Amino acid sequence: MSKVSILKEFWDFLKVRKRFWLAPIIIILLLLSVLIMFAQSSAVAPFIYTLF
Repeated sequence: MSKVSILKEFWDFLKVRKRFWLAPIIIILLLLSVLIMFAQSSAVAPFIYTLF
């Protein structure tokens, strides 16, 4: 199963179930996870960790 099909299926779920309020929560969680992954492998990690 490709990533595109998972995203399409999730979007269809949001449309059918009228759960559009879930989209911002998912986006914020994804952005935070990318930030944490970036912070683990860079020299700016001490500065990012002070935010939390």
